[in-house]
Amino acid sequence: MNRGMAVTLAVALALLATGLHAGDAAIDAQNTLGRELLNELVTTDTTSEHGSTTVAADRLAKRFIAEGFAPADVQVVGDDPKRRNLVVRLRGRGEREPVLLLAHLDVVEARREDWHVDPFALTERDGYFYGRGTMDIKGGGAGLVTALLRLHREGTKPKGDYILALTAGEEDGVSNGVQWLLAHRPDLIRSAYSINVDGGGPEIRNGKPAVLSVETAEKVFLSYTLTVHNAGGHSSLPTPDNAIYRLAKGLDRLSSLQFPLRTNSATRGYYAGLAAFYTGKTAADMRAVGREPSDPAALARLAASSTYNNSQLRSTCVPTLLQGGHAENALPQMARATINCRLLPDEDPDHVDAMLTNAVADAGIEIRRVAPPQPSPPSPVNTVLFAQIASVAKGLWGEVPVSPMMSAGASDSVFLRAAGMPSYVFNGLPYDVDDDRSHGQDERILVNSYYQSLEFNYRLLKDL
Repeated sequence: MNRGMAVTLAVALALLATGLHAGDAAIDAQNTLGRELLNELVTTDTTSEHGSTTVAADRLAKRFIAEGFAPADVQVVGDDPKRRNLVVRLRGRGEREPVLLLAHLDVVEARREDWHVDPFALTERDGYFYGRGTMDIKGGGAGLVTALLRLHREGTKPKGDYILALTAGEEDGVSNGVQWLLAHRPDLIRSAYSINVDGGGPEIRNGKPAVLSVETAEKVFLSYTLTVHNAGGHSSLPTPDNAIYRLAKGLDRLSSLQFPLRTNSATRGYYAGLAAFYTGKTAADMRAVGREPSDPAALARLAASSTYNNSQLRSTCVPTLLQGGHAENALPQMARATINCRLLPDEDPDHVDAMLTNAVADAGIEIRRVAPPQPSPPSPVNTVLFAQIASVAKGLWGEVPVSPMMSAGASDSVFLRAAGMPSYVFNGLPYDVDDDRSHGQDERILVNSYYQSLEFNYRLLKDL
């Protein structure tokens, strides 16, 4: 059997196992459309360096209008010619407030020489789709487009409007689409809450979806610069107060900084549910961390067990960029490090300032915030939404607990929550928690997971 036949058989078996019967006309059409859309998005370069989200937005807009959407309900908007956003409204019956569906079109850079395949081509190999953005988050965006087009083709009118926003600037913050819409066109996206597909979803453990995490909170992004200035001089006349040495010593002291271990409602709920999939001491520690107050010894053991768990249970700060000097034959007049911190939602930034100052322990190293932190108040659990997610998940994968969680990363939901709109970050794309290649080399998603996500989106949105 050749590789292509093997992958096709694997996908067919996976679809049958989840109730998605290969050969069903609606499923076949949905999968064909979903693959076509994923290919279109991956092959459209939307990096900020040399691509454009406007190109992708225009192509999708033409597709929606060709499918019969009213031109007034399909808008490409934004001030930056290369970084425009697509907003599409699927009209409903008016029985509930609109729901915002959110994904970003932009992706981080990918160099061909770093990858084993072309990052800007959709490559199917050994049961995976490879390509920049497959995981973050063009797979999710293509899935939302597929669901809305299928609902429209079938003449389905949901209980209320769905507003799809495919935006720019999530990855680098340049001309951020969500911020632009909130500032300039809030009427286009005004909704009861948002579903953001940029995270969460069914976590594959022991070969199958074990828990479907829904991000109700995320850490606060806050970066600092640590800078040393010096008069410099000729490199043939070294002095003891070299700026690079001084900065390096401060960074070495900073490496010992650890923030206190703490939980919140999202992390307690997450670990309480996850404990069911583990045994022994790990399960006991997760249950203990899921209670309030959490057991300090269990917190310490769980945080030490993985970098993921550590990031869930404390604020973190880490150096990410270095620069210094101005010539090979000159003593450095400046040395600078960028420190990126991810703070628990209730962490006081002023307290972080003080901890960094104490850890660096050198008044000659200037510590400054790069930008003000953006507060991110957690969203309350939406019982109707969570129940619908659980019902759809059960139909596809059996009993799968739906658990709130906190993201250690960042998404555009931070701006929506700050504006007063609850936001829930999840998708229906099962992923291996130990094989998340977002932003990395050979980014990929499982082929059968992608097709399952298409059906998950359709069932969820049809009845929500």
